[in-house]
Amino acid sequence: MSGREIGPELLERWALGYLGRYASSAENLRRVLIRRARRYSPEAALQARAQIDAIVVRYRESGLLDDSTYAAARVESLHRRGDSLRAIRARLAAKGVPAAVAADAISGLHDKAPDPDLAAACAFARRRRLGPFRRGTADRQRELAVFARAGFSRRIAGAVLACGGIEAVEALERDGFC
Repeated sequence: MSGREIGPELLERWALGYLGRYASSAENLRRVLIRRARRYSPEAALQARAQIDAIVVRYRESGLLDDSTYAAARVESLHRRGDSLRAIRARLAAKGVPAAVAADAISGLHDKAPDPDLAAACAFARRRRLGPFRRGTADRQRELAVFARAGFSRRIAGAVLACGGIEAVEALERDGFC
């Protein structure tokens, strides 16, 4: 494996192949290409860093990579899925999205729901079958722990678990706290 060259054409093919399958932030694409170059040829990977940086800059200028668009789409997807705002921030940071861009994307959620974290907790309860969505007996402490590990506050978890039925959860999601 040693002695193989990593040329700009190969890096370009890797980058376009990755972007063809996945949405990505600029920093995440840089990390993916560096990792791939290291696996391909550890010796040549050091020289490929400059070429990788040039590809990322070119893709940003052409609009192929846009961190704010990526962050907005990812925030929307994760929120619908039921991830807490804290978990969403952590996922964006792990993908290399700058904190200011992530904050802008998350602030857009406030237009859709009075309390985005509460709406996400309701979706989380539905997906994980907690609170009124559960089948069988309840263990309140276990369910509170599940919410806490997902990044929700005790106040929000308690409000969702206190709902008497599915309709109450939907009203809480729609209207927020009374």
